[in-house]
Amino acid sequence: MILEPILPTVLSVRHIPAAHPALLRAYGADPERHVSLGLVTCDQDDPTYVALDEATKHAAVDVVFARSFYAGAAHASGPLSGEILGVLAGPDPDEVGEGLAAMLRCLEHDACFYAADEAGEIAVFPHVITSLGHYLSRAAGLAPGTSMAYLVAPPMEFTLALDAAMKSAAVEPARIDPPPSETNFASAFLSGAQPDCEAAAVAFAAAVVDVARRPVRPTAY
Repeated sequence: MILEPILPTVLSVRHIPAAHPALLRAYGADPERHVSLGLVTCDQDDPTYVALDEATKHAAVDVVFARSFYAGAAHASGPLSGEILGVLAGPDPDEVGEGLAAMLRCLEHDACFYAADEAGEIAVFPHVITSLGHYLSRAAGLAPGTSMAYLVAPPMEFTLALDAAMKSAAVEPARIDPPPSETNFASAFLSGAQPDCEAAAVAFAAAVVDVARRPVRPTAY
């Protein structure tokens, strides 16, 4: 059961073909360029960030709003809230529809957390993006098209695993966000050639599993 996928659940998807200008501005869109909005909620935030980035590679859309909710999906404000709200904006409804479709494909077939212990209580996100879109490239300070390892785990597991990941391959830290995040995890973006990002992600996942198996190990051997 270790490293079995924990598939994300999309909780709501809606499309506003012609959004009110005040609503566009409130969510970070530009009424001069954006007309339509697409909204998604999901019970996993980091896969949704990856899916939002994927949307920018398939349609003329911008990610104008993406926020994780405090304490995660288990403490959501309602059954459709989940762990995150992501909002795409585009110049017309068709482009936003294409972006939403790309998001849903990514969440169904690509990005997800994995179980790092037999009970499925410790989750790890060792995801490699082969070619960044213009959303996560800005967040990471990297050029679009760059390969990147997107790594997430709980605080102790993350700290040990990130050290292992950075020592395992020729990768550079583009961004490190120590704990706690809104959902009490921690995350990092590592850049490098695709094989190195993949090696780092494998080392990261393996280290999270090791900490889960042996959480108390005060002496180094």
